Amino acid sequence: MSTKSISIVVPIYNEEENVTELHKEIITVCEKEQYTYEVIFIDDGSHDKTQEICKTLRPLKYIRMRKNFGQTAAMDAGIKAAQYNYIVTMDGDRQNDPADIPKMLQYLEDHDLDIVSGWRKHRKDTFMKKFISRGANLLRGIIVQDNIHDSGCSLKIYKRECFQGVNLYGEQHRFIPAILKIKGFKVGEIVVNHRARIAGKTKYNWHRTVKGFVDMISVWFWNKYASRPLHILGALGMLCLTLGGSCGFWSIILFLSGRKMSDNIMPPMMTVFFVIVGMLMFVFGLMSEILMKTYYGVHVDTPYSVKECVEFKNESSN
Repeated sequence: MSTKSISIVVPIYNEEENVTELHKEIITVCEKEQYTYEVIFIDDGSHDKTQEICKTLRPLKYIRMRKNFGQTAAMDAGIKAAQYNYIVTMDGDRQNDPADIPKMLQYLEDHDLDIVSGWRKHRKDTFMKKFISRGANLLRGIIVQDNIHDSGCSLKIYKRECFQGVNLYGEQHRFIPAILKIKGFKVGEIVVNHRARIAGKTKYNWHRTVKGFVDMISVWFWNKYASRPLHILGALGMLCLTLGGSCGFWSIILFLSGRKMSDNIMPPMMTVFFVIVGMLMFVFGLMSEILMKTYYGVHVDTPYSVKECVEFKNESSN
């Protein structure tokens, strides 16, 4: 008999036509595999009959948000409510197939991974949605470099320890593997089934695309410079001071050559501008260093994650 225990976390928003069948599919898979399991639906402020329908489903841990905070906030709430060793996340529109969960879990264990992300290699979406997604994946591969083909796929499996001290916000649910990889967790990927939406309306729009790009930049900065912001701000400050010095040298040459400064006002103005900006960059860098040290000193988050701590003693001391 299997001893695997899993929590299935599903953010939902106006999915009255999908929640019943999705719940049934999840239960069928978990019972077949003899998992110890819990199903968590997080209702992100739905204004249709999703709430009424969910309250008729058994077994189910139902979480309702006060309003529509977004998929990332709903997913974070569900993850924090999960209690079992493995956490499975998936969409509530039934495009993710619960039947993929066993092979993903087996892949995670066979390859000693911490996260396995689904890869919708053969997507059943509209041309425009696939085009935007592939463009975003290309940018993410260049900027974030998480080595995942399809980080936007919500179907993922995590070890519960991955989320100790991790808080999600914005549109960061797309970048969870990248965030965890920064902390040293091992990430893998496997091709999963992707189904066409047969009920309900898609929640994706250009607003989420823009927000996702902004969060991508945030993840990039966090990866490169979160624990050492002075490195980037200080480098920019040095560049500005160098440009300011060059403009100042140019201004001195123009002055010594007898030219009227009123006719060559740009070099002095550029000198002052670059020197001020350079000094501000250094000040901001130093302030950021202080803020980050304070953050890591009082917050549960850390820029690293310890997998295990083992003490080896001499045999004679046993």
